Amino acid sequence: MSTVTYTVKGMTCGHCVSSVKEEVGEVAGVTSVEVDLGSGLLTVNSEGPVDPAEIVAAVKEAGYEVAGDR
Repeated sequence: MSTVTYTVKGMTCGHCVSSVKEEVGEVAGVTSVEVDLGSGLLTVNSEGPVDPAEIVAAVKEAGYEVAGDR
């Protein structure tokens, strides 16, 4: 089990959170996704290591950016 956190920029509402959760949740290996709107914190749990570029791409697909774009 692996847990990684990211900071997402640009989210302003519950729909934003849902969009990010949906896109990131579709990344292969991801088992759960938590998003805190207030802090922008995205917590990704997975079976094993997931390529950060895939998470960043999923966040961009949802229409947002990862701070520091790992």
